[in-house]
Amino acid sequence: MKEPSKAKSKDNTEEIAYKDAVEELESILHEIETGETDIDVLSEKVKRALFLIQLCRARLKHTDDEVRKLIAGFEKPEE
Repeated sequence: MKEPSKAKSKDNTEEIAYKDAVEELESILHEIETGETDIDVLSEKVKRALFLIQLCRARLKHTDDEVRKLIAGFEKPEE
């Protein structure tokens, strides 16, 4: 599996492309479902999955807000 793209943002938090986050989540889920995850690292995998879910939700909300603003601006009648 390829290593996800990681970078640090200005506030020193990890930045991952949405697509990479989803792929990593799918990988973690597969490992857990198939029993490939060692019990000693299960907690860390779950923590990582929760972080990725929060990241994806935030990206989706941001994108949704942006698209709504663009559409609202487009639909606004010119005066």
